[in-house]
Amino acid sequence: MAGIGLGAKLPPTGSPAQQEVWSAIMRGMTRRWVFRNPAEVRRGDTIPLVQRVLHARGLTEAAAIRRFCEPKLTDLHEPELMPNIDTAATRLAEAVRGHESIVIYGDYDVDGITACAILYHVIKAIAPQVDLRTYIPHRLDEGYGLNSEALRQLRADGADLVISVDCGITALEPARVAREIGLDLIITDHHSLPDSGGPLPDAIAVVHPRLPGSEYPFGELCGAGIAFKLAWRFATIWCGSRRVGESVQKVLLDMLPLAALGTIADVAPLVDENRTIAAFGLRWIKHTPIVGLRALIEASDLMHEDIDSEKVGFVLAPRLNAAGRMGHAAEAAHLLTAATHQEAEVIAKQLARDNRQRQQTQRNILQQAARMAEDAGMTADDRRAIVLADESWHAGVVGIVCSRLVERFCRPVVLLHRRGDVCKGSARSIDGYSIHDGLAATSKHLTSYGGHDVAAGLTLRAVDLAAFTEALTEHANCHITVEQLTSTVRIDCDASLGELDLETVRRIALLSPFGRANPRPTLRIRSATLAGPPRQIGANGRHLALSLRQDEPTGRRWLRCVWWNAGALAADLAAGMCLDAIIEPKVNTYNGRTNVEAELRDVRLCQT
Repeated sequence: MAGIGLGAKLPPTGSPAQQEVWSAIMRGMTRRWVFRNPAEVRRGDTIPLVQRVLHARGLTEAAAIRRFCEPKLTDLHEPELMPNIDTAATRLAEAVRGHESIVIYGDYDVDGITACAILYHVIKAIAPQVDLRTYIPHRLDEGYGLNSEALRQLRADGADLVISVDCGITALEPARVAREIGLDLIITDHHSLPDSGGPLPDAIAVVHPRLPGSEYPFGELCGAGIAFKLAWRFATIWCGSRRVGESVQKVLLDMLPLAALGTIADVAPLVDENRTIAAFGLRWIKHTPIVGLRALIEASDLMHEDIDSEKVGFVLAPRLNAAGRMGHAAEAAHLLTAATHQEAEVIAKQLARDNRQRQQTQRNILQQAARMAEDAGMTADDRRAIVLADESWHAGVVGIVCSRLVERFCRPVVLLHRRGDVCKGSARSIDGYSIHDGLAATSKHLTSYGGHDVAAGLTLRAVDLAAFTEALTEHANCHITVEQLTSTVRIDCDASLGELDLETVRRIALLSPFGRANPRPTLRIRSATLAGPPRQIGANGRHLALSLRQDEPTGRRWLRCVWWNAGALAADLAAGMCLDAIIEPKVNTYNGRTNVEAELRDVRLCQT
């Protein structure tokens, strides 16, 4: 279905002035409108709205709807189904019983930090005197993942067993070094497996839900989710039974808020057991006994608010990530593991300051990179990838800027920090194009790379940058259609304003937590009238507030909407216009009054 600017035509009637307004709107909007499940579009007259939304997401069977709408902890898959997890948990139990020195080696993002914290707390709860510490590599000095020098130093410092979380699946050389120096290594990871069925690292155990031959039912766990499964299996092996004692069970359940943080921050699909982890983790997060997590919530002014996936994604996760981007993520790991009340308060406040600095740095890089991409012709249809490098860019921030550029230009983006003869950075991609596959196809130009379909990291020599840019652009041109370069609004189903009563919208909200693979429901409202002129709101009038009206057999209905970042369209929208609108309905409570409102995602002029 075409959106404004993609097939919409001017009505044959209307004054020249009105036609000019319509033309202005059509020039400004270029999104495609696509129904998630076209077969369900015309069922609006036969089944209730919430059921139509569920059908649009492929949920038609009663059992599947129950699991989705009422997740239970019993929906979590048994950890022993995961490849090699028994070997890993048994070796960990032996190390604890043998008073060995154990190091949990994580990544510097939220997923890696929370994965570290999950294993740390469960091991410490079972064996408080254990010699246990965490290690997070420095983003700028060491880079992502296991590295040989760090393993050598850990061994020199007395480590007997290293357990990687959220990294290591391609660490062939570090694993070889670990064997060589007598350091036992367990790898747990969720990133893409070695290309073309290549060899796995030579470790005591490699725990990954998608290993060849795996019978694990769900392959989309993040690093924190896999760490939770390893902690669970360790607990059952330690206790000698699949049923653990109440105190151990409580500790495991207390880890779900951490697992939820990692799952949401890593943009893992919120379906199957990820949905269960996120639902229960968010439900319990404000009741966490973890000192550092409580301090983070308090420093973020969220103790008196409902913490949903958006609060995690836009408030809590950026603060934790800021440590690794602007300083050293070891501080964030300490916050969520061993910090005292006093330490936690200091670190949480510092993370807030780091995050503000990150935001300003991000804005500066974003403006410069967008301008460079446009000047280089990388935003045209004949160049379907953006690859840029600059010596002044902060290496800890380029990844998040990549994501913003993907949103703006609808194509994969690679941003690199150039330091001498080396370029190191991040890549992000659009739905339908695997950036990991793109890097694999151009790997002859790279020193190293790793990641998954939507996000990756890479390193290359500066002398190879031009050749890599052309090779990735050619690969993207062959695998991305012109249509994919256009932002897409995905619609669940049609609805009328009369259906959007408070009870129904509250039931729609119960389909949360929302995120990847379960976004907020979007509805198409057909033939609505703009009840009055839009009003610019927010700083510098960046946003629009407007009201839609529909006349129905049961009476006239209105809906107040907010259209974020659409302030520039205020002059192009006129009262009385007939519009099709895409909305996300929400329950809004203000000054003790609760009512239904909506976020406007896009509009299209009605066809006649």
